[in-house]
Amino acid sequence: MTVDVRPSVVVHRPRAEVAAFMFDPANDLRWTGGITASTPARPGPLVEGATVERTARFLGRRFTYGYVVTRHEKNRLVELEVDRPFPMLIRYELADHPDGTLVSIHATGTPGRFFGWATPLLARQVHRNIAADLGRLRSCLEAG
Repeated sequence: MTVDVRPSVVVHRPRAEVAAFMFDPANDLRWTGGITASTPARPGPLVEGATVERTARFLGRRFTYGYVVTRHEKNRLVELEVDRPFPMLIRYELADHPDGTLVSIHATGTPGRFFGWATPLLARQVHRNIAADLGRLRSCLEAG
């Protein structure tokens, strides 16, 4: 079984402004839930080849994981390969919308061993967590 979720939200800000905030790991702690540390190999916005190490809590477990940016389209898309809690491909996607920017996060992966038996539950939790992250992202960007 595969986890495949794609929550989205409309942020009432221009796409370039959303990208500048969302695609910069310096802002991770402000909008990504469960993250207690985010350490990019180099400062600045995410570009292809960039790597980041994060410490997080998920389903009651604390762990450190890394990701590498495998694809980048300025102000439109960042694709990340994540190694934990199970291998996933995560895409941050931005599109123009009449009310601002449509922001989607598409996460897909196949849990193995520890999480494999609980894939349906895990998919719901991943969707819930990403939807909450998008809500925080919207609040951060629309507050100012």
